[in-house]
Amino acid sequence: MDAFYLPDSSDPDLFHPTELTRGPWSPNAQHGGAPSALLGYVIEQCEPRPECRVGRVTVEFLGPVPIAPLRAEARVTRAEARVAQPGRSVELIEATLSSDRGPVLKATAWRLRPVEPELDVPTEMLPTGTRPGPDTVTPSPDHSFPSTQPVGFHTGVEYRFVSGAFQTPGPAVCWIRLRYSIVAGTSLSPLQRTLAAADFGNGVSSVLPWGRYFFINTDLTVTLHRDPVGEWICLDAATYPEHSGIGLAESRLFDQTGPIGRGTQTLLLGTR
Repeated sequence: MDAFYLPDSSDPDLFHPTELTRGPWSPNAQHGGAPSALLGYVIEQCEPRPECRVGRVTVEFLGPVPIAPLRAEARVTRAEARVAQPGRSVELIEATLSSDRGPVLKATAWRLRPVEPELDVPTEMLPTGTRPGPDTVTPSPDHSFPSTQPVGFHTGVEYRFVSGAFQTPGPAVCWIRLRYSIVAGTSLSPLQRTLAAADFGNGVSSVLPWGRYFFINTDLTVTLHRDPVGEWICLDAATYPEHSGIGLAESRLFDQTGPIGRGTQTLLLGTR
């Protein structure tokens, strides 16, 4: 296997998940990061406009995503000119992934056209800050993903923890790199890398024991003020639980040159 999904040879809207998409909660269900990144691919293929980029994606998980063929649909639902430039500057894209039982994920994305010329923003107003890079971290067995499955999304991803660990409760700083393409025969894009990594926010910063509790995200929102550079995405993540069983995971996102945006997840918490 050299990809998380294989495109169908006769149907361009159909994708076949490989075992690399398997998640930690069920051997028959995908990890949320894989189909989220697939939705990123689908959004990028929708009436592509190379001069624009995606500024925000929200993914809604409508139920467990089976390791079964998924049908993708995407369309531009709104397009406007919001600045004094010719042509569309803001577009809303809606995308869905469906199994034979119906929709399992849906997403909305805002695609924006950068202004020209660039704005003269004072340097002191620009986002700053870095985290120790992945090359400063020595991989450790203690940082391995807690899964009993020999093959899954965890084997298709490389993790390097600057602080924390999957089974060390509390906030964490973790670098994540995909080992394979999301769709076979295509190159990984910055958006796909970020969506796949950001879905790990609740996992790297879990505050409850994996063996006793579940903490499943019902959604994922990623906002990017710039595209990441390079293969590695860093999550500076924290989870906030409540007695009600409703929680929040929040991740500050970085590449090796600095901040790129934010990721948030609404969590459903409970005992196994």
